[in-house]
Amino acid sequence: MPPDMTLPPFLDPATRAGSVQPRYALLLNPFYAKDPNASFGKHVLTPSLALTSFAATTPDHWRVQYWDENLLDGRPPFDPLPEVVGITVHLTFARRAFALAGWYRSRGSKVILGGLHVLSCPEECAPHADALALGDGVQLWPRILADIESGRLQAQYAATYESDYRDDPAPRRSLLPRRGFLTTTSLIATRGCHNRCGFCYLATDGLRMPYRMRDPSQVAAEFAADGQPYAVFIDNNLGSNREYLRVLCQALRPLHRIWSAAVSIDVTDDPPLIRAMALAGCTGVFVGFESLTDENLADARKKTPKTADYARRTRLLHDNGIQVNASFVPGFDHDRADVFARTAQWVEENRLECATFHILTPYPGTPLFRQMESEGRLLHRDWSLYDTAHAVFRPRHMSPEQLEEGYQWIYQRLFSHASIWRRRPEDWRAVAPYLAMSYLYKRSNRLWRLLIRHHLVHAVWSPLVALTRMRHLRFREKLGERAPAVREAFLNIGM
Repeated sequence: MPPDMTLPPFLDPATRAGSVQPRYALLLNPFYAKDPNASFGKHVLTPSLALTSFAATTPDHWRVQYWDENLLDGRPPFDPLPEVVGITVHLTFARRAFALAGWYRSRGSKVILGGLHVLSCPEECAPHADALALGDGVQLWPRILADIESGRLQAQYAATYESDYRDDPAPRRSLLPRRGFLTTTSLIATRGCHNRCGFCYLATDGLRMPYRMRDPSQVAAEFAADGQPYAVFIDNNLGSNREYLRVLCQALRPLHRIWSAAVSIDVTDDPPLIRAMALAGCTGVFVGFESLTDENLADARKKTPKTADYARRTRLLHDNGIQVNASFVPGFDHDRADVFARTAQWVEENRLECATFHILTPYPGTPLFRQMESEGRLLHRDWSLYDTAHAVFRPRHMSPEQLEEGYQWIYQRLFSHASIWRRRPEDWRAVAPYLAMSYLYKRSNRLWRLLIRHHLVHAVWSPLVALTRMRHLRFREKLGERAPAVREAFLNIGM
């Protein structure tokens, strides 16, 4: 592990900063240590949508700058000092966020903290900020800046997520270092999810995020305006409302671009919708399978089809040219030490192009956290280790050490040369792009550090994206010629 992938830039207390520049706002995404088992590349796939959305609401007479410490450009700027520093806080990098806040505040900047950790643990965050933003920052940021101008900054601001989502402005992507990301077109069409899993951050106390949708034409226009051939939807579940997704696909199809999104596996209840997604440019989906044990999913209150049907549903996505990145969460109460070998075998048998693993982690404020706390199973409250790569509680049927060792083992197994080859697509024409993606995504961590540091991420990924787009356009042309009999075939198999 290179030091700059595990340690943040040094904040020298002796450094002399410039004078405070009025009407200058700095938006910061703090550094967080990279997991050596996972891909370094996933951290630079897309930029923070929250910060660029706040920037879009900044008044014209304010200068605003975006800074992501994970792009390895060193410590954030300080000459001149910004009048306001907005920092997004997640529990895993809360310590770094507080250190940045203290450094800037001691030199005269006003620091605003926002994000999920601020919502779930406001008492912990308050001493480190001049003001806390609880809830929808798009509504709060203009109010905060106006109060700073008038000298009436409050200690806390709160907003719900119940506003009309269509009124939000498009993110201010012009601030982004485009060469530093695979694509700057991170999109969000919907808020919320029909699931309320006990371990998910959407179940955090105080977070009420009703399902909200933007006009499909707005989303398509935003995609077109950024000029990128590939977009990533960061919605919690783009398929929560299937009729909406169907209309969105109609709006995206004329763009002739490609995109990926997170969906739940029950989207495959509607095979014509899967076909519509493919025809609209969907080349990949992130699916939260979570577990291959029905009892685990029931305990987590996840609404999902039976796990015995996962393989058939995955095949439907593959038949429509959509790759699957499967997410699994080891550590549920019905998991034993053999869960890793069984999951790896299932992933290989079903030729999943990618798999992501997150050790079950009880986030503060969630039902899972309350359960673990009441049962005395929490090991500590060192938030920096609540990163889904460490065991922070006592599992029911294995030791914390076994859980962490299994997590490391399954990544090594599935991203070995042998497993990558076993999971290759059945269509030989898709093998080369798949191998390129697999090796670049996970097995090139040392290369990723150099790509990130030297702003080569976009340049290296672009040829692969262009190849994927050309191949997908040819595939969807053939798909569009097929008789739409997929639904009947799907139902006949025994839905």
